[in-house]
Amino acid sequence: MMSRQVNACYFPLSFPSFLPQMARMSFLSFLLFCLTSVAHGNKANKHKPWIETEYQGIVMENDNTVLLNPPLFALDKDAPLHYAGEICGFRVHNGPGGSGSAQFEAVVLDRSTGEGLVRSKEPLDCESQKEHSFTIQAYDCGEGPDGTNSKKSHKATVHVRVNDVNEFSPVFVERRYEASVPEGRLFDRIVRVEAVDADCSPQYSQICFYDIITPNVPFTIDNDGNIKNTEPLDSKRQRVHSFWVTAFDCGKNRAQADAQVIVTVKPSCKPGWIGWTKRTEYTPGSGSIPLFPNLHLEACEETVWNIQATVELQTGHIGKGCDRDSYSDRSVRRLCGAVRGEVDLLPPPSPATNWTTVLPTLPSSDSSLVFSFNGSTHVAVVPDSVASAVSGDHFTLQLWMRRGGASTQPLANQARGTRKEEETIICSTVKNDDSYSHYSLSVHGCRLSLFYWPDVSAARPVKFLWKLEQVCDSEWHHLSLSVQFPSVTLYVDGVTFDPALIHDNGAIPNPAPHQRLVIGACWEPEEKPRDIVNNTMLESKETGKFVSGYKGLLSGVTVRPGNVEPHSVVECLYACREGLDFGDLETLGSGMKVHVNPSQSVLVLEGDDIESFNRAVQQVTYRNSLRFATPGVRPLKLTTSLRCFSEESCLSLRQLEGYLVVLQPDAPQISLSGVGPHLARPAAEFEGPQGVPLFPELRIVCSLSHAVNTAAQGMEGGALMSDAVAHTLDGCEVQPLGEELNPEREELLIDMEALKERGLDIINTTAYIAITGAESISVYEDVLRSIRYRLAKGSARFERRFRLSCSEMNGRYTSNELTVEVNFLHSLDSLYHPSHLLASQQQFLHPSHHTGELSGHTLPNPHRNSVVPGAATVIIMVCVGFLVVMVILGVFRIRSIHRRGEGARGGSKEGSNQWDDSALTIIVNPMETYENRMGIATDMEGECDDEEEVVDSPDDTSDDQRIIIKKEGRDSAPRRY
Repeated sequence: MMSRQVNACYFPLSFPSFLPQMARMSFLSFLLFCLTSVAHGNKANKHKPWIETEYQGIVMENDNTVLLNPPLFALDKDAPLHYAGEICGFRVHNGPGGSGSAQFEAVVLDRSTGEGLVRSKEPLDCESQKEHSFTIQAYDCGEGPDGTNSKKSHKATVHVRVNDVNEFSPVFVERRYEASVPEGRLFDRIVRVEAVDADCSPQYSQICFYDIITPNVPFTIDNDGNIKNTEPLDSKRQRVHSFWVTAFDCGKNRAQADAQVIVTVKPSCKPGWIGWTKRTEYTPGSGSIPLFPNLHLEACEETVWNIQATVELQTGHIGKGCDRDSYSDRSVRRLCGAVRGEVDLLPPPSPATNWTTVLPTLPSSDSSLVFSFNGSTHVAVVPDSVASAVSGDHFTLQLWMRRGGASTQPLANQARGTRKEEETIICSTVKNDDSYSHYSLSVHGCRLSLFYWPDVSAARPVKFLWKLEQVCDSEWHHLSLSVQFPSVTLYVDGVTFDPALIHDNGAIPNPAPHQRLVIGACWEPEEKPRDIVNNTMLESKETGKFVSGYKGLLSGVTVRPGNVEPHSVVECLYACREGLDFGDLETLGSGMKVHVNPSQSVLVLEGDDIESFNRAVQQVTYRNSLRFATPGVRPLKLTTSLRCFSEESCLSLRQLEGYLVVLQPDAPQISLSGVGPHLARPAAEFEGPQGVPLFPELRIVCSLSHAVNTAAQGMEGGALMSDAVAHTLDGCEVQPLGEELNPEREELLIDMEALKERGLDIINTTAYIAITGAESISVYEDVLRSIRYRLAKGSARFERRFRLSCSEMNGRYTSNELTVEVNFLHSLDSLYHPSHLLASQQQFLHPSHHTGELSGHTLPNPHRNSVVPGAATVIIMVCVGFLVVMVILGVFRIRSIHRRGEGARGGSKEGSNQWDDSALTIIVNPMETYENRMGIATDMEGECDDEEEVVDSPDDTSDDQRIIIKKEGRDSAPRRY
């Protein structure tokens, strides 16, 4: 029995099926196995199968057999027992990565030797998962064919790596690559192309090399895809180079599709701005237009980290620093919602405001009144009646100022080494109840100061001091000083500035307690000894001189007592209607900054990226919100500074200069109509308490006439089109032609309360009536329609002419002149009255030429005792009547002579037929109609007198005849106000 066991252990050594098993087992292991098998004898299944603890496997993507290392063998100590010593199978369990029985299986190739094979159930994809891990377990056949008492081995870990197959070709990231390079240089790299491979292994996923497949191109490519030129490029010879490149992976697979490379050769690079347009035109009414639509910065490959560009629009020569509302200062205040009650300290010269007559004025493009002060003789002393209206310690002083007169050189640059004298703009001493207060506003160099004495006899002055560049830059600036003592607020060009208070002002003499308001200097009295007569000191006349004269320009100097103006009103008064702006802030690139000064004359752009900066520069715009912008040239400047990483080679760009041209706006046409050239009414209506309206059916229409290109519509040349628009008038004037109004006999009536409610002002003189203030056309129509002409009792004349004209934009655009002739219709009884005949003779003594026709008369309905139009005078009627009688008598004489024969007793008959005209009686036929009279008057005009007309009475009886004598007054030129 023992020999059988030994033989059983021995014979496998010579049996070929155990050779692989023996090769993997050491001699001692095999001897131990044999001894154990002999020791157990032929017992039942007592031992578990044995396998290695770990296996490493490899499988190809196109194969499912896993090659394990070491090979899969399961040993059983019960061998060579049938069933108990045989391996019946392997079980696969899931591993940590989820791989296992779902993807792999293990099969037994030889039950007696325990040889097995691991394989995948389906092809594996390396690109999806490169490695798999799972466990495997062997089990024997048990003690019988049914596998009773089967034993399982321990679990062994299997690691399987999926080997890649070169199944994918390279693919370029971009199908097209573009680059731009300057000419004449060799570059280390112009552009880099890139391809990728989807294979999972480094062998097949890496791109080993690239190749240019287009022949004869001056470019080369390296294995990393970098393309460079092999010779300097010439833009004149070839501006654009286009070629194709391909890629190969390390498995020598070529790219699926080749990539195109386009290289644009730029001319020699000159750093600076490209696309600068020196002249830019602006059409009024266009809103905002881009100033630099095609401008971009070329840095020539220089790396910059900060770019700053400053755009400056010079508008100092346009009006008061820029284009503003071309209305009067009073109208602008009303449009801005300012509180009423201001007093104009520098009004237009007139008989009522004669204190500005001595001041020279300068022309202004915005039609405003600009006064010049020379620091010595040019001084305006405001009357006490005006100065007393602005007393108190709560007031707002507003003015436009420009230091240095017409000089454009900043005062800060003039005579820096010399000490400048103080210049007083306004100096005021006013009476407040029982005391006097004093204030003076002065400039000294680049400082603005306000001295204020609450009480000149007791309190010491308080000095408010501001250091401002605006008062010495020789430019127009708007100052608004609001005083609510002890609080003082200063706005310069709409910006608030805080003062520095100085309470210790040294020994300053108190002003004299006399009310006086001076502009352009300050009054300094001289003390003189008083004369004593009869032990009584006589009052001496105050003498003195003007000191601290102001040198410069002033305009719109107003003072309003009471509460100060709101900040919004001050900003509106200064606001420019033109300036620089930025198109769309939402499109501003990252890292970009935009800054615009309050007057919108300077715009600063700052950024760190050239592309974003170029897009921002192209959105800088010019805007002008005025419908009738001031035409002219506005110089433009663009200053650029660059900061580079290499300060030594950083670019320096020159300043660019250009100009913006604002074209002439379409002039508005202001048309006055709706009133006939003649207005005839009975004299009694004019002598009534309400008088007669002068312009009862007045119509005012404003329109714009502009050229329209009609060539596109099949018409030759162009045409003028007129668009009715809503305008704002700022003044109308009614002027009597000829003699001025006689206040004792005639007057023009107007509703003053209605004017006050509408915020309009009126100047009422015997020479004209001027209504001023910015208002709509409908308001002016209502006001002008309400103007009435009234006469005193017994003062009716035969005619009176009035002229009406209107304007807008402070007189910049004027209307047509509408002339109305007023005819007074008289009764015949009044004409035959001796006093009236005397008046008629007085009118008759001074005839004047008149060419008007009666067709335009407005006549009342005819009735008994009606009146006739005043178009004929007594002398005309006498002349025409005399002519008619002469013709009638001449015809009668000829017929009488013809009946008595031809010249038989010619001499004696002629002598007897000659009449004596010493007692001539004139008879006028009153049976003709008004139309027939007009025809007769026209026919007889050449025979009587070119300057006279005759009109017969239309009445039925001679008792109702009316006679009107016309007198033409002297015409005067239209007045500008």
